[in-house]
Amino acid sequence: MSTRMSDAMAGLRARLRHEPAGRRVRALLGGHVVADTTGALLVWEPRRITPVFAVPAADLRAELTPAAASAGDGPELLHPGIPFAVHSTAGEALTVTAGGATRPGAAFRPADPDLAGHVLLDFDAFDWLEEDEPVRAHPRDPYHRVDARATGRRVRLEHHGRLIADTTRAVLVFETSLPVRYYLPRAEIAAELTPSALRTYCPYKGEASYFSAPELPDVAWSYPDPLPGAPPIAGLIAFYDDLLEVSVDGERRGPVDTPVTRALRAEFGV
Repeated sequence: MSTRMSDAMAGLRARLRHEPAGRRVRALLGGHVVADTTGALLVWEPRRITPVFAVPAADLRAELTPAAASAGDGPELLHPGIPFAVHSTAGEALTVTAGGATRPGAAFRPADPDLAGHVLLDFDAFDWLEEDEPVRAHPRDPYHRVDARATGRRVRLEHHGRLIADTTRAVLVFETSLPVRYYLPRAEIAAELTPSALRTYCPYKGEASYFSAPELPDVAWSYPDPLPGAPPIAGLIAFYDDLLEVSVDGERRGPVDTPVTRALRAEFGV
């Protein structure tokens, strides 16, 4: 019997997983090098969507001391908004001291023989480099893809019968475990959009600026200067389709409902 790949991958989320990073990784704290290694692992604790770096203890340039007990194993799915201190595997929480600065609970030594000798580091507690390039938000997942395809199909967005956008010049963005997003030319958006203060960062696409529409705060976003190699979406506008009525060539598309999309909607309040 054939297995759907997305189901197989989702089935692994309940397990502790790792993959060699295969590149030089550095962690810095206030300019002080906390770790410098070519032996880093990407580690996903059970139910974590995004990985963190685990570095060999021998490559750490910091003092590790026991920290307070972890915050427990958290909710059903640990999305990026769930703090590092919430651990879903057995191990010891550690405080990191380096360069005169201290980060309580910013390290974790898992009690797993396959990860022996490695220490997980809280991505948000440090500045990071892969080779000589900065990495933001979280490490890139080697099994995560972002593909973009221009389409001539008619994409129409409405909100309670009010037209938001109508175009045959959309770019569809297909991203692993996430719903298809429709990136639209500004000229074909009927709704009045006003810039908002919200900014988010995607390690695959770059920094997003947000927009609000009447009765819909922070409903849309754009990547004015996407990362090199990112999809060709510069300057296009995407919407939280979950809040709108979407049709493609007249066929109504409902919100995608998966554990990942539910967790992300809970994080961003959409």
